[in-house]
Amino acid sequence: MSFRMSLSATAFIFGTLFTGVAFAEPVTVRSCNRDVTFDKAPEHAVSNDVNLTEMMLALKLQDRMVGYTGVSGWKTLDEKLRNGIKELPELSPKYPTKEVLLGANADFYFGGWNYGMKVGGEVTPETLAPFGIKVYELTESCIFVMQKNKPTMDDMFVDLLNLGRIFRVEDRAEALVAGYRRQLGDIESKISHVDKPTRVFVYDSGEEKPFTSGRYGIPTAMIEAAGGTNIMDDVAKSWTEVSWEPVIEKNPEVIVIVDYGEVTAAQKIAFLKNNPAFKHIDAVKNDRFVVLPYVEATPGPRNIEAIATLAKAFHPEAM
Repeated sequence: MSFRMSLSATAFIFGTLFTGVAFAEPVTVRSCNRDVTFDKAPEHAVSNDVNLTEMMLALKLQDRMVGYTGVSGWKTLDEKLRNGIKELPELSPKYPTKEVLLGANADFYFGGWNYGMKVGGEVTPETLAPFGIKVYELTESCIFVMQKNKPTMDDMFVDLLNLGRIFRVEDRAEALVAGYRRQLGDIESKISHVDKPTRVFVYDSGEEKPFTSGRYGIPTAMIEAAGGTNIMDDVAKSWTEVSWEPVIEKNPEVIVIVDYGEVTAAQKIAFLKNNPAFKHIDAVKNDRFVVLPYVEATPGPRNIEAIATLAKAFHPEAM
């Protein structure tokens, strides 16, 4: 009897050890043009910008974070995000330095190109690697370091699923993405009869020259999912400055206003409506403006709500 008990105990111990080893197995994810391996889930993570921080919150990773960066220097936290991060400190109002991340004992940085990192800048995957800080790059931003296809909403889903793998919360990430896919499917079914997509211009900022989203920005994917087309789809950039001439020439039916910073959405709309150069643009003539907060117009969990808002503005008869 004791021999049988010993066998059972041995089997239990080996089973437990095997489970522990399986859980601790390294995880490798693709980040832009790099493979990044994580021997264990990060414990001192930092995210940059409101949208990337919301991805972390959507996966309930606050307890793995030591702070965030890149918000108050340009934007403000709305109530939803403020409640989510609670006591987490903002480590830097704009892009972090290496010293900021080292001072926080960070072991993981979730940023992107022009979302907390600049090509050739102080904070990059290469500059942080010697300090043991692993970097995962926002997929939308990969166009700055590699060739990639035009974005779809899968770009945001890939980021959530990769974060789920990195932090060993795959089930949580898969459930979240499945819910988003269902919501998108509902929107697509409602606008499936639409024959001609709505012409759309994204107005971020700028008066002499507008700052907008081109082919590789996530608004292109959002607009297309909502039954529209980005009139700047022929501009091979993610976010960039253009001239007003092609905007006037392409005559958008709807203008999406990105709301953040010192210039309010109302002021941006007033500028467009009061400038004689724009009086023949259909969107201006028909007062068809849609306001999206910055956190909805950049890759993140609120994109799905924003797509529903856009679809209702583009095709109100269907929604």
